[in-house]
Amino acid sequence: MYRRFVCLFLVTACLTLIPFRSPAPLVYTPGEGWTYESVGGMGKWRRERAKDQLDVAQGAFDKQDYGLALKAARRVAKVWPLSDYAPQAQYLVGRCYEAKGHDEKAFAEYQKVVETYPKSENVKEVLQRQYAIATRFLEGQWFKLWGYIPAFPSMDRTAGMFEKIVKSGPYSEIAPQAQMRIGAAREKQKHFPEAVTAYERAADRYHDRAVIAADALYRAGLAYQKQARTAEYDQGAAGQAVATFTDFLTLYPDDARVPEAQKAIASLKTEQARGNFQTAQFYEKYNKPGGALVYYNEVLLQDPNSEYAVEARQRIEAIKQRLQTASR
Repeated sequence: MYRRFVCLFLVTACLTLIPFRSPAPLVYTPGEGWTYESVGGMGKWRRERAKDQLDVAQGAFDKQDYGLALKAARRVAKVWPLSDYAPQAQYLVGRCYEAKGHDEKAFAEYQKVVETYPKSENVKEVLQRQYAIATRFLEGQWFKLWGYIPAFPSMDRTAGMFEKIVKSGPYSEIAPQAQMRIGAAREKQKHFPEAVTAYERAADRYHDRAVIAADALYRAGLAYQKQARTAEYDQGAAGQAVATFTDFLTLYPDDARVPEAQKAIASLKTEQARGNFQTAQFYEKYNKPGGALVYYNEVLLQDPNSEYAVEARQRIEAIKQRLQTASR
């Protein structure tokens, strides 16, 4: 036992005395936190002035050394947050993450630019880059666990990204399209009422931009139509779809999609007529002639030229004759 203890002590002492270098040292700097330093390069990238530190970041970025560019840019933003160089540094942080394929992190860092430095000259480009990132997620790119492991797509998070873009610059060049894509993300979730809300908001907020407003109103009609077709036919959504498409025809009579809107209205009215015809049959089956007459008349009002209207007229006459006979 004593011999084993002596051997263990000698081995431990030898290992302790052997000089070695850590291949990936972490260095802590008061006020700045922990940073990774490569072997032989500890502190060589640090500068004492914000401008010089930003030059290091930009130079490294231009050489595609995104690790060094990220460290240097983050130091500028953290140590000199009120300097004239901080907005560009924060922007570079986002660029580095985007270049490294960490889109969600990049989006968050870009968001810091528009929230912390709203008057920065980079804000316009930042919004465009955020839009491009959100669009990639809309098209199916997966969000990552811990920033590294692709795990799942999420239209909820994607819609949230577009919402942030609109909130950051509601009247920017990119905002109308971002608002429209909120609706597209909600449609992919099959959350049609939320999609309609997004499209109607676009039509209302950007009414002075005819192309956007027309597209928004048309897509709102389509979303209502999709909602109407889910599960049992939704008469309320169908009615909203008809009203929305009718507004579209009235406001944008020269739009190329007018024929499609007209076909949609005709189809919706036929479906409404079918639904009311079935409801009328239900009332008639259970000897509720008053209710049956109401719904057969609705068929005539909604689609007077349909096959359902022909039979509805016949049933109305039959019910009226039966009621007259019963009253004698």
